[in-house]
Amino acid sequence: MGSPLLIDPFARHVSYVRISLTDRCDFRCVYCMSENMTFLPKAELLTLNEVDRLASAFVQLGVTKLRLTGGEPLVRRNIMWLVERLGRHLDQGLEELTITTNGSQLARFADGLKQAGVRRVNVSLDTLDSAKFTSITRWGRLDQVLNGIQAAKSAGLKIKINMVALKGVNEDEIDRMLAWCGAEGFDLVLIETMPLGEIEQDRTDQYLPLSVVRRRLARKWTISDIPLSTGGPARYVRVKETGGRLGFITPLTHNFCEACNRVRVTCTGIMYMCLGQEDQVDLRTPLRASTSDDMLIEAIRGGIDRKPKGHDFIINRPKAAPALARHMSMTGG
Repeated sequence: MGSPLLIDPFARHVSYVRISLTDRCDFRCVYCMSENMTFLPKAELLTLNEVDRLASAFVQLGVTKLRLTGGEPLVRRNIMWLVERLGRHLDQGLEELTITTNGSQLARFADGLKQAGVRRVNVSLDTLDSAKFTSITRWGRLDQVLNGIQAAKSAGLKIKINMVALKGVNEDEIDRMLAWCGAEGFDLVLIETMPLGEIEQDRTDQYLPLSVVRRRLARKWTISDIPLSTGGPARYVRVKETGGRLGFITPLTHNFCEACNRVRVTCTGIMYMCLGQEDQVDLRTPLRASTSDDMLIEAIRGGIDRKPKGHDFIINRPKAAPALARHMSMTGG
């Protein structure tokens, strides 16, 4: 009899699932989307009831961490109904329910998220400069996001700031962001830009290796490796001067595939076993084919049995097309 858990061909336990609720977003970040995006018809998206059933099946299969993503998940209508439903699994197999957000809607939802069982949110924030923030997000307002972050902090949510390091754009702000996060009690995670989806510019112009960033930071800050694992791909260090934690997500300079414990499900029910590969499994069809979860669980297990060892990201080919055509907003952040 096989393991009741999800074990891939490389003996990795898949215990972490990121589920996208929508490909829509109220920002148009330059490294993530084109300004004029064509979004999926709403009829193609999983209903919130279907997301609940899907997530519940994963918990039944030993998944201990669920992250809701997008697009921007908090623009999905009736989002709090879903979060409250998923909260019933906490302490019943599910250990953590989290959300990745751009922060624009946090002021509205922070208290409700905490009451539903969410303990931490990841907020994407690449700059503390208002004009630069608008330039990067195209449609965003920094004050709205900062107000949302403070609302989340006041509600008692732990906060992790995700900052994409962009060459020539915000690389001169990393020290400032690190100091701000330390003062506020937030973790900071730096992320290399990933070659996903066509955008208006060449990503090689944006790519900033985090190995270079770490060497620069070490000139000013005292950083030391710590054996922290949050279930994601970040490698963490402690910053002596702030007492805070700094993470590095490095899919290009140092890939994190050897310990990968996660899969992603799009808002249309497509499961990608690897962010950097095109292989996929349709979970929407078995969801809608039967009220029983047998077909769904069989499809999930079949996908995990095909989970690859690692991704194929590469970004150092001048003018090369992105490694994958789909945008991050489609796959789920």
